[in-house]
Amino acid sequence: MPNYYLGADISKGYSDFIMLDATKRPIEDSFQLDDTFEGHHQLYSFVSKFCNDHPRARIYAAVESTGGYENNWFDALIKFQSSLPLKTARLNPCGVHNNSKAGLERNITDPISAENVAKYMIAHPEKVTYQQQDPLYSLRKQWSFIKMLLKQKTQLLNQLESNLYAANPEILAYCKNSTPKWVLSLLGRYPTAAKLAKAKRSSLTLIPYVTQPKANALINSAKKSIASATDQISAQIIKATVKQIQHLTKAIEAQVKIITKNCSVPEVELLKTFAGISDISAIGLMLEIGSVKRFAKAKKISSFFGLHPIFKKSGDGAWGFHMSKKGRVVPRYILYMVAMSAIQCNPLIREIYLKHTAKGMKKKAALGVCMHKICRIIYGMLKHNMAFDPSVDRKNTHKSPQGKTKISRDKRRRYQSFDTKAPISGRQNKKRKERKQSQSVNNAQCGIIKAPVPIS
Repeated sequence: MPNYYLGADISKGYSDFIMLDATKRPIEDSFQLDDTFEGHHQLYSFVSKFCNDHPRARIYAAVESTGGYENNWFDALIKFQSSLPLKTARLNPCGVHNNSKAGLERNITDPISAENVAKYMIAHPEKVTYQQQDPLYSLRKQWSFIKMLLKQKTQLLNQLESNLYAANPEILAYCKNSTPKWVLSLLGRYPTAAKLAKAKRSSLTLIPYVTQPKANALINSAKKSIASATDQISAQIIKATVKQIQHLTKAIEAQVKIITKNCSVPEVELLKTFAGISDISAIGLMLEIGSVKRFAKAKKISSFFGLHPIFKKSGDGAWGFHMSKKGRVVPRYILYMVAMSAIQCNPLIREIYLKHTAKGMKKKAALGVCMHKICRIIYGMLKHNMAFDPSVDRKNTHKSPQGKTKISRDKRRRYQSFDTKAPISGRQNKKRKERKQSQSVNNAQCGIIKAPVPIS
């Protein structure tokens, strides 16, 4: 059964297509269609006619993730699957780009980009996941909307901090970890230090969580403020920024309630059995992961999140292990918040955190270890459809028996031992001496005595 590959390069309002066979030879030259009803109809007519001309053909189609512009075409191709021998995939642009670089492509045009998409499907079939109709499509859209609102809120909070540094720097002492709601309410009434210094204590105590001692401290610090921005424009900008932040906060809370109510998925309830995962965290992780069947091992999902450690060593230079952070940002942020919560309320994760910090590991690094551990636990829960049970993890940790200590050998040196006469650097010479000393100690402990080398 011959296979054919339909590559699409999506642009705003239109798309370029090309059809290749398994040998990467163009079967149909590139053509362009608009993202309209007529354009989708013409694409269906083309694929249908091609299938009629090639009755035994199986077509594989793919689009790149382009921030949402590909959704209409992707949805149309998914619908075509019900009546045509077609499979559709959504590809990571990074993989397609690197594959085209490996092919030494010099020019980049829309038709060439469409051809690169098709070539990627042919060259890396094991990395392409062909999808069916997504039942959680609407929830994914809502989740993307929530992420956009959170991003806008973060931008406004950063802008507010920049303005407060000049208009009311003393108030930033209350915003080291986050910006409390009472601070926003306070800034909505008294945006600058000059206005706060003239405020009445009785008026400040009407704001929730502002006690009499806190009101006195705020007014006294405002009177001694070093603020440089005391003009009306700065006050108006801070008020407007605070108003937008409060509006976005309400919108985010409303959207979270809606998605929590509508997302009645068994996987969400399963993830919530892990102490530290809330409703919105479980929903976010489930929507970001999708089907756990996409990942053959726990290492795969760890790489997907960018949690896997990397180590770089070349020549005499060496760098320590650290988190790669090459995966998706949002699920990694969710896992960070889950780990922060689990350290407080989950005995298993708290035990791991304290164990590594007691060894001298930095707190952030130990938190990264907890994130990696939680990721593997989540993978096991979803794969085996089991609620969280710390005893299972402890059993798996001690499952493999401790074997005898083995002498480490450098496989790269199996044809020649280290030669002290080699023109090496001082650093490399020091490393070789240390290795020779440690090797001698291991041999003595294991009762290994080197025989003399025969001289020919």
